[in-house]
Amino acid sequence: MTKALLDDHLLRDVLGNEIAPGLRRILRTHEPATTNLYLLRLCRSVVAAPGGQLTGQWPPERRAALAQSLLELPEDIEVLPMRGLAFAMAQLAVAHRVSNLGAEAIAAAKSLGGPLCVWAGDDGPAIRDCAKANLVSYRVIER
Repeated sequence: MTKALLDDHLLRDVLGNEIAPGLRRILRTHEPATTNLYLLRLCRSVVAAPGGQLTGQWPPERRAALAQSLLELPEDIEVLPMRGLAFAMAQLAVAHRVSNLGAEAIAAAKSLGGPLCVWAGDDGPAIRDCAKANLVSYRVIER
C-alpha cells in the first residue's frame, strides 16, 4: 500500500481519532507517514499546553492522551528520516523558495511516491507550486 505524507494537523487528527471524511478517504488507500519536522511541531504544541496552536483548545487530559500517543507512536505511522532527505531538501528550498518544513514535506512525499496531504488552513501557494513542479501529488484536506 502506498503511503500518504500527513502534515502535523492531520497527524494530530489521526492520533486523536478525529478523522475528517477527506482524510478517511485518503487512509482507505494509503498508510500514514509524516516527517520529523511535522512530528516536532505536534510535540511542541502538546508540550506548550494551552499555548500550543495545534492542541491549545484541548483539555489537559486529551493533550496527555495525545502526548502518550506521540511517545508510543503507532508502528504503522512511518516517520521519514531527515538523513536521506537533507540534500533534496536543500535543493528544493533554494530552487523553490520554500521553508525547511515545506522542503522536507515535498522531499519526503516524493521519496514515498505518495501524496502530500495538508490541512486546508496550512495550504500555501509556495509549497503547492513546489509540489507541482516536482510531480508530487498535493491534497488539501478540510476538517
